[in-house]
Amino acid sequence: MADSYYDPKDLRNFSKITEWSEDLGDKFFEYYGKVFEEGALSAREKSLIALAVSHVVKCPYCIDAYTKDGLQRGITKEEMMEAVHAGAAIESGATLVHATQMMKKYDKLSH
Repeated sequence: MADSYYDPKDLRNFSKITEWSEDLGDKFFEYYGKVFEEGALSAREKSLIALAVSHVVKCPYCIDAYTKDGLQRGITKEEMMEAVHAGAAIESGATLVHATQMMKKYDKLSH
């Protein structure tokens, strides 16, 4: 499998989404830029959050972008991996906590 559905070069075309919906695209990029400005959280902290979320939502473009962004911000590979593990723990916990719904339904239907 030399080819992949996800072509890393496609990330360079992300800004072109405004060509099909200029108003909404512009509003998105304005919001996106505002979110990643320094605030109560540093841009470095936001980059780590974005990297973890990128893994949880399984976006290869985002993973590439925020790995690069993190390196540029001096984030270490250990910090990156710890952030990814934090995201994975929340994702698996969110899946498992829904087992309580199954357990409740099972108990209701089996008695």
